[in-house]
Amino acid sequence: MSETPLARTRRARRIDRALGERYPDAHCELDFRNPLELLVATVLSAQTTDVRVNLVTPALFARYPTAADYAHADPDELEELLRPTGFFRAKARSVTGLGAALVERHGGQVPARMADLVALPGVGRKTANVVLGNAFGIPGLPVDTHVLRVSTRLGLTTEQDPVAVERDLCALLRPRDWTMFSHRVIAHGRRTCHARTPACGACPVAQWCPSAGIGESDPVAAARLVKPSAHLAPVPGQTEGIVGPGAPSRLPSQSSSTSVERPGASSGTK
Repeated sequence: MSETPLARTRRARRIDRALGERYPDAHCELDFRNPLELLVATVLSAQTTDVRVNLVTPALFARYPTAADYAHADPDELEELLRPTGFFRAKARSVTGLGAALVERHGGQVPARMADLVALPGVGRKTANVVLGNAFGIPGLPVDTHVLRVSTRLGLTTEQDPVAVERDLCALLRPRDWTMFSHRVIAHGRRTCHARTPACGACPVAQWCPSAGIGESDPVAAARLVKPSAHLAPVPGQTEGIVGPGAPSRLPSQSSSTSVERPGASSGTK
């Protein structure tokens, strides 16, 4: 029997609560202090890891504290700073163009509207949602490769287009939960629901997952597959006390009165 929309909504919210218990400190893993830093860091995270971006950004942010600084950056100097992130020439051009657009269109400030963000060069819905949810406290649900994979396995969407996946997930959750749901699913995808061999036997949402059993089902063997993290609650069968990097940033509190823009299909997915 097919699942009704109401049943799927209830299941999605149970999954969200269970993931919140397993990953109580899930957060944006890019280091930032203001919207501009997060916007630049998110653009740089393409084709590399958050960890590698965080190694580069302290010197980058100190050298270029404003959008105008990026707009007028020396190309060779900027490329050298960005070299460790890969595709450094293209990324240097991207952040230079981004800085120029912010200066020209928004007085050097990062806008807090989806339509304005996705109009910036190199910025699509994923990047815009990261900035809205984490720098401004405006509900947004970024769909990256982990969210796409895990939400499909969970049967919360049948779509493969990130904008369509975002639309399906947002319809199941309260706006105030969108950003944290994305963080929790990303943490789950990185730590437990791996692309090749998911640790099904150690999964906190297996009882609500139609794909349960596609990976390692033995609880002890599955616990060994779970990657440790500073924001992962102890997994039964796993050695405790092993943690990863600390939490670099926090999600701003989200006001229930904040204007929410529902996902649409008119913008990109970066």
